[in-house]
Amino acid sequence: MSSQKVIIVARHLLVLSLLAVAPACAPKAPDLPAPGGAARYPDFIFPEPPPGEPGTPAVLERHNAGWLWLQAGDLRAAERHFGAALKLAPSFYPAEAGLGYVSLAKKDHQSAVSHFERAVRANPRYVPALVGRGEAHLALGERDRALESFEAAVAADPDLTELRSRVEVLRFRGLQDDVAAARNASDAGRLEEARQAYKRALMASPQSPFLLRELSSIERRIGDLPSALQHAQQAAQLEPTDVRTLTLLAQLYEQQGDLGAAVKTYEAAAALEPSDEIDTRSEDLREKLVVAGMPLEFRQIETSPAVSRAQLAALFGVHLGDLIKRSLSQNPVVITDARASWAEPWIMEVTRVGVMEVYGNHTFQPGAVVRRSDLALATSKVLSLIAAEQPALAASWRTARRRFPDVSAGHLAYPAASLAVEAGVMRPLEDGSFQLARAVTGSEAVAAVKKLEDLAESRGR
Repeated sequence: MSSQKVIIVARHLLVLSLLAVAPACAPKAPDLPAPGGAARYPDFIFPEPPPGEPGTPAVLERHNAGWLWLQAGDLRAAERHFGAALKLAPSFYPAEAGLGYVSLAKKDHQSAVSHFERAVRANPRYVPALVGRGEAHLALGERDRALESFEAAVAADPDLTELRSRVEVLRFRGLQDDVAAARNASDAGRLEEARQAYKRALMASPQSPFLLRELSSIERRIGDLPSALQHAQQAAQLEPTDVRTLTLLAQLYEQQGDLGAAVKTYEAAAALEPSDEIDTRSEDLREKLVVAGMPLEFRQIETSPAVSRAQLAALFGVHLGDLIKRSLSQNPVVITDARASWAEPWIMEVTRVGVMEVYGNHTFQPGAVVRRSDLALATSKVLSLIAAEQPALAASWRTARRRFPDVSAGHLAYPAASLAVEAGVMRPLEDGSFQLARAVTGSEAVAAVKKLEDLAESRGR
């Protein structure tokens, strides 16, 4: 029991003791319990009438007597005296608070809430009723309402240091309960319930990066991407070095189509905690960014039923640009039909390095369809560039000889076809044939060039 409460109780015991020995000529005083007993409910706050609400002497006598009977443990007598005070002065709300404490002692918590509510309606800053209402709500398991009432009491009287500490404890316990409830709901697939639990937790700790991140993750699963992005951004601002938050934020940027922001955020996460998975994701997105800025003809390659020579040149130039630049010769090439093509820069690069050929009449024929024999020949040229940098890697390709039922070992295209298959860049058909004249599909061309890219990037590993 705080010293403040002890003083208040002692003061009123003294007052009422004096009332008990008042002169016989005074109005009959209410019956009182025997003095000297220990207070039964020392944590209850005496509902002292505030300045401006003094009450008549008879009302105050009944009110104070009710409190003494309550502390003596006689709840019926206490209720009778508080009720008598209200009959004398129906607007005397301290007695209403007294009845609330009687109900609290009787563990009739719903009635206690009703009595305290009436007192608070009369005076929204009346501390004894605010604290009592909080106790009643807490006993009913209504933690949020209890906290609201306790916080209002602390706001009305900042000197309630014990109650302030209790509010902090309740907030922390409530935070733990809400997080546990949110996790259980999430595990059970009750995502909206989990979201509401995390929101309740955030009311107690609004600057928690952890809670913001967890809420964002739930909202992402729900499909509310704008809210998820907002909360992930707030979490990242509060804790910019948390890799999990940055990864979640990058995923949300990616889902919303902001690939540039996604790459930048993935890179920030990888700088803090290197990860092959994040590096791979970043590289994939960078490729998507490159493709997004490409002409329509390039973006259509993967779904194309037949790839043109211009498209193949662009694939080589984009995915094997570093290898090609390291291998470029200074020999100029003369091409009469490249300037009009959207793929001119890559056509010039792949022809200067010899990956793709220029015809005898100085044409490249950008729109011509690429056959499997053409892709095999270009693949063999790229493999030669890789072999020049990685001789050990190339040894197994050069010694192997693949047999095809439709391409003899003496065919001019056989060495290129065999090399492309043995290196794992191209595949024979289901019956083992190669089919030199078959048109190369977009997905086939993309797969082949990506395999060549992997081989080229293995340099120095």
